[in-house]
Amino acid sequence: MSQAPERGRHYKWIALSNTTLGVLMVMINQSIVLIALPDIFRGIHLDPLDPSNTSYLLWMLMGFMVVTAVLVVTFGRLGDMFGRVRMYNMGFAAFTLCSVMLSLTWMQGSAGALWLIGWRILQGIGGALLFANSTAILTDAFPVEQRGTALGINSLAAIAGSFLGLVLGGVLAPVNWKMIFLVSVPFGIFGTIWAYLKLRDTGLRQRARMDWWGNVTFAVGLISILVGITYGIQPYGSSTMGWSNPWVLTALIGGAVVLAVFVRIESVVSDPLFRLSLFRLRAFTAGNIASLLTALGRGGLQFMLIIWLQGIWLPLHGYSFEQTPLWAGIYMIPLTIGFLLSAPVSGWLSDRFGARPFTVAGTLITAGSFLALMALPTDFSYWVFAVLLLVNGLGSGLFSSPNRAEIMNAVPADSRGAGAGMTATFQNSSMVLSIGIFFSLMIAGLSNTLPGAMHDGLVQQGVPEGVAHQVSQLPPIAVLFAAFLGYNPFQQLLGGQLSGLPDGGSAVTSKQFFPHLISEPFHQGLVVAFWFAVAACLVAALSSLLTDRLGRRHRVQAVESLGSELAAVSGEAGLAPSELVVPSGERPGGADGVAGRGAPAGTDAS
Repeated sequence: MSQAPERGRHYKWIALSNTTLGVLMVMINQSIVLIALPDIFRGIHLDPLDPSNTSYLLWMLMGFMVVTAVLVVTFGRLGDMFGRVRMYNMGFAAFTLCSVMLSLTWMQGSAGALWLIGWRILQGIGGALLFANSTAILTDAFPVEQRGTALGINSLAAIAGSFLGLVLGGVLAPVNWKMIFLVSVPFGIFGTIWAYLKLRDTGLRQRARMDWWGNVTFAVGLISILVGITYGIQPYGSSTMGWSNPWVLTALIGGAVVLAVFVRIESVVSDPLFRLSLFRLRAFTAGNIASLLTALGRGGLQFMLIIWLQGIWLPLHGYSFEQTPLWAGIYMIPLTIGFLLSAPVSGWLSDRFGARPFTVAGTLITAGSFLALMALPTDFSYWVFAVLLLVNGLGSGLFSSPNRAEIMNAVPADSRGAGAGMTATFQNSSMVLSIGIFFSLMIAGLSNTLPGAMHDGLVQQGVPEGVAHQVSQLPPIAVLFAAFLGYNPFQQLLGGQLSGLPDGGSAVTSKQFFPHLISEPFHQGLVVAFWFAVAACLVAALSSLLTDRLGRRHRVQAVESLGSELAAVSGEAGLAPSELVVPSGERPGGADGVAGRGAPAGTDAS
């Protein structure tokens, strides 16, 4: 253990600029792929109607998130052991290298898809290294009185990156889909060199012991469950979904068993990855349940909205398939605006009036927005839709900052870092779980009405009865992904039958026919998914009611600052504050610079 180097007067701004660039780059890359998937599939000539290709699309969507959810806590501990700047630099370089390799894709079909998925998973490793250590670097670099502001700027940049990625993907992907990966390469090279030359570890640290068995069982169990969910929403045999697939059941049950072993390990090791004793704090447990449920309720919302816009609403309003990614990103701006408006204000107000009114109100407002979205027709008025997105974002932001502060203020000072890492892991994992739940509910809703709607619509256009029946048996998830990718499947499915239809089948292959045909079944599936979101938000509101006046005997005297609460918003954007190393002289009860492996993002360790 050595004395931390003296921090230069300008070093803190170098640290803030570099980590903000890194976080912005990663978040742009995460959302840019989501909006550019139609062009990626067309670019590698992958047929979205082939059931064997469904897993490729799912892993392009979720591979990055799965890796980040599993590794971010482990990489935070490795930063304790080997230096946070070293791990951060490695993450910047790895992420940039993977961006280059993704843009070099030359293969087509399934081979091209596997190349992209493999490098996206490796890119997720780089992203996890950045997420796990950027917050700690800022905590080391800034004095207590400025730390909250720095972390708030960093976190808001992450949220802005999510929005910018949607717009950039819509602009660049129609020109050349490889540009969505190339756009980050110059910034990645610059940031990597800049970080290597200028960043340095300024905190004092003790060597941490790695809980290897805990890390391994946690990773294996969580990955197994997430993989089971991914394949559970794909067709199996004659079933529209694969929940009866023996491999899916093995993955889910086996993952649960391994996680049970993980819990047992964490209860006996001296330096656990997860501090299970924190769950004895009712405020910590209730707050995390509320956070998990709200994340489950809204995590799949973005995907449903993009399908709604790209696959149905925009084509019905005359937008070409090439234009829909850009305009889907633009039309979703109110969701981000609402979040950015309410998150800082709710954090500031909750310092003065308590967190519970804001967490309960936020979940109830979010639930109300889901109820209102159900009532919208599929072909809605955009301004009503925009207002409801704004309200949903306002509710989410109103809940987020006070909830995070409530959880962390209930945790003892020597366990805040562990508590922050556990909370971030729950949130990151819930995003993948939410996508699986939303897709499952959507498919369940579609399977009841979609075959009949497709059959009747095709027969009305002169398609022979037998052919219409065969086409109508297309798996609902294939129809859902076709809509998501802006793809009219009838030209391929009907083939030679088109020449025998009126006007050569031009009505059937028009850009409005397929969206109009699936709009009513899609709405019914959407209602089922939104009812789940409403239920999750209501239970979250009830759980939030249980946090007030709880765990106060463990609460520190000074609550988290506004900037600390803003920093907590990073968890909503996929960032994870990990166990932080406190700068020299800031440890409570000593001068060795380590406060139970650190205080949470932006908190004073005194």
